[in-house]
Amino acid sequence: MPDIVIVGAGAAGVAAAYELTKKGVKPLIIERDAIGAHASGFAFGGLNPFSGHGIPGPVYPVAQEGMRLHAQLARELHEATGVDTQYRQAEVLSLAADGDERARLMALLPWLKAEGFPAEWLDMRDVLRAEPRLAPGLLGALRIGGAAEVDSYRYCLALAQAAEKGGATARHGEVTGLRFDKGRIAAVEMGREAVPCDKLLLAAGPWTSAFGKWLGMDIPVRPLKGQIVRLRLKGKPLNAYFGWRGNYAVTKPDGLVWAGTTEEEAGFDERPTPEARDRILTTLATIFPPLMEAEIVHQTACLRPLSADGLPIVGPVPGKEGVFVATGAGRKGILLSPAMGRAAADLMLTGAQAAWLPPLLPARFAKSGAATQAAKPAAPLLD
Repeated sequence: MPDIVIVGAGAAGVAAAYELTKKGVKPLIIERDAIGAHASGFAFGGLNPFSGHGIPGPVYPVAQEGMRLHAQLARELHEATGVDTQYRQAEVLSLAADGDERARLMALLPWLKAEGFPAEWLDMRDVLRAEPRLAPGLLGALRIGGAAEVDSYRYCLALAQAAEKGGATARHGEVTGLRFDKGRIAAVEMGREAVPCDKLLLAAGPWTSAFGKWLGMDIPVRPLKGQIVRLRLKGKPLNAYFGWRGNYAVTKPDGLVWAGTTEEEAGFDERPTPEARDRILTTLATIFPPLMEAEIVHQTACLRPLSADGLPIVGPVPGKEGVFVATGAGRKGILLSPAMGRAAADLMLTGAQAAWLPPLLPARFAKSGAATQAAKPAAPLLD
């Protein structure tokens, strides 16, 4: 009989499962579809700790911890499973097309330098030396080191396989209810079957909101659709990560340019659309015209879990002993997942609370009564 059940085999769920097995616990993972079948498996996999909603702010220490753990996991998971997560360090060139964008990027420089990131402003002559195919009308770029990337599906797969080697089990199915005994979780219902558990982690991305009806409180997380186009570019690969107003174009280890992204309020519709494809290509062609001549190889869509205030939701559910949540990381899910998974595992086993956790606890919504719908958080320099 499993002591801990995890619902959801996305990045946060399998990260928590792996951390639990390292401590000798053998959790059960319940997944309706497959490992990384939604946002986690189709994300770009950019690891950027220096921009995005809540950075600077409450998300920044989580992002720092995520960066540290990703570097460690790249080696650890390869040794345990043989899966190469394709972790690699990188730098970002965030481009400015107008004066307002240049001013915004320049305003980031003092904070970036204070935090120890190698960062400098490049005028357009220097940018064009690095990549002469960029549009000539740009005003320059902010170059920032300290970023990295992984292949998001390989990363999730490696975590799941390593957890399985440590004794975790996975089960295909859908949760249809929760059972409590005097306010404490007692079992997870799957149709007519009740799966006993002492602790429950809800890490089902935007689908986590559906558990609110059994928890007696709103878990305000909703899907924010994002689409990516993979292109075969003529000529040499891009030699840097190019970001522009939340969009990006990057050559990945598969040799393709991954270009994105969109932010769409489309409910739970995960279908790629021609409208999004055209929007991505048209937008990015203004900074990199050759993209319009590239061959479209593949297009994907995913549903990022976005909370009502744009911050992750990690921690115990008030009034429901033994129930925990790890979701709501939005566009930063792959970066934050190892830190979220470790924090959730520590809470479930010992009650130890990460120093960065208080602003992200689910209790903030029980107190505020925050509505599920909210404005989109500001887009990061690079997803």
